[in-house]
Amino acid sequence: MSTAIAYPDASALTPLDLSTLGFRQASAGDAAVLAPLIHDAASTEFAWLFDTPPADVIAFLQHALGEPMGHFSWQHLRVATLADQPVAVMGVQDGRGGLLNGPYLAAQLMQQFGWRQTGSILRRGLVLQREVPVPQQDQTLIAHCATTPQWRRQGVFAALFAHALHHGALPVRKGQDIILDVLVSNTSATALYRKLGFVPIGTRSFAAPGVPDHLFARRMRYRGVLPGRD
Repeated sequence: MSTAIAYPDASALTPLDLSTLGFRQASAGDAAVLAPLIHDAASTEFAWLFDTPPADVIAFLQHALGEPMGHFSWQHLRVATLADQPVAVMGVQDGRGGLLNGPYLAAQLMQQFGWRQTGSILRRGLVLQREVPVPQQDQTLIAHCATTPQWRRQGVFAALFAHALHHGALPVRKGQDIILDVLVSNTSATALYRKLGFVPIGTRSFAAPGVPDHLFARRMRYRGVLPGRD
């Protein structure tokens, strides 16, 4: 079950004073807050991938986020906070460090959904990878980007990204490209990422074979100035 969090009243901080934000790595204790937030930000993708009620997906995410390993682990997440409660989240995946994520994720799915449903999820996952490939060794992937609804469009995620960039969390390793994937239909997110310094990679105008049209995504690469570089 998700835990209700008493966030500060948005009306008391309009516009939001970004100096009131804190930034830190997520913790296992954040899982109950982050699971519905991450789900809502990618509900279209999760609905197709899991093909199960949203409550079941959120329950899985909450469990997986609380684990020390795996694709969804809290160890891969950075958060922006108000009164130490997460109001935005960003996943940071090292392209060189994901060898164990696949088997661990499969085990988590088996535990939550059983072998038959897990097989279907994994098959759809392999199809989806045609559209959103796993990061390569020379890439740092940003994923699971989300902001609590009452704090959107106030610069919170931009502040989280900037903090990670200027405090050594991005890229994970020197020389890696910073990349992300965004649904083509999500024009507001695309505009935000462009503003942050990301540019699209490639010009393909259709989804990969086997991928539904509504999951047509664009990979983007950071082309802004990295700290310490001209």
